[in-house]
Amino acid sequence: MSDPTLLVLASLAEGDKHGYAMMEDIERFAGVRLGPGTLYGAITRLEERGWIGPVKSRDERRQPYRITAAGQEHLAEQLASLNRVVKTGLSRLKQA
Repeated sequence: MSDPTLLVLASLAEGDKHGYAMMEDIERFAGVRLGPGTLYGAITRLEERGWIGPVKSRDERRQPYRITAAGQEHLAEQLASLNRVVKTGLSRLKQA
């Protein structure tokens, strides 16, 4: 899986993070290294959809983000859909 928006949502489901922390977390759990342009493009899209939002921080250099309730709902729906695909694929591989 390499959809940046889902990867960012999955990262933020664990807790608030700034961009670099998300990049590191995503690489750790998904084995995908998002470049800054890809990451911040995904962050912008997620903010516009209301699925994440900025969190106040004392650190002026790093902006942390938090997943919203709508973002959690969207992530759950997408993961359920992916789960159906994975189950079907695994079942079909066993039949082959």
